[in-house]
Amino acid sequence: MKNTIHKTIWLVIFLFLISACGTVSTANEQSDSNKQATTTSGTTDKVEVSLIRIVDGDTIKVNYNGQEETVRYLLVDTPETKAPNKCVQPYGKDASKRNEGLVTNADKLELEFDVGDRMDKYGRLLAYVYADGVSVQQTLLDEGLARVAYVYPPNTRYLDTFEKAEASAKNAGIAVWQQDGYATERGFNGCATSQETSVDTPTESQTNESTNFANCTELRKTYPDGVPSSHPAYQRKFDRDKDDYACE
Repeated sequence: MKNTIHKTIWLVIFLFLISACGTVSTANEQSDSNKQATTTSGTTDKVEVSLIRIVDGDTIKVNYNGQEETVRYLLVDTPETKAPNKCVQPYGKDASKRNEGLVTNADKLELEFDVGDRMDKYGRLLAYVYADGVSVQQTLLDEGLARVAYVYPPNTRYLDTFEKAEASAKNAGIAVWQQDGYATERGFNGCATSQETSVDTPTESQTNESTNFANCTELRKTYPDGVPSSHPAYQRKFDRDKDDYACE
């Protein structure tokens, strides 16, 4: 009788340990799966995300899997508006505004990853972006506000489609293709005129204000949402995620 009781007790303990190990293993597998979902190749299914804000014409910030992520649009490049030590380039603001209009007004915003790496060396997600099912990249190319760029196989699923859209805009001579030599394989050449950049030019009263903030806490008292790199208060040390936007 005693032997039977002892065997029963040991059996219960054994089953409990097996169950606990299984739970830990499942949790670890789920954690590894979540990490792989953002750092390695995976499926081609679209993933719905929520917009936090746009950064410029080819970059946005989204809520993905419960975390804030910077998304760099695959296979396209738009003129600069916020790059450090660079001027605002022609059609840069147009591209940013068009991008903002597309992703902000969409009822459904989705990302589609390619078969290669999902993240670049700066920690940004690399994806095709869709606003209500329409490719944002292709729209920017169709309207001459972007060029095909940063082609790194195997992330080339829509390269042919994008090159056709670029060629069509180039043949039509619209936007960045209006001036010969402005849009090249190496980027965009030239700076926007003062009239084109007047939207972000500080007023006299603003320039008289102190812009030498000690930290982000102090900066946010004046600029609650942070500041872009084009702003006088921008300091590189406050831009921890290196997205050309400080203290956001």
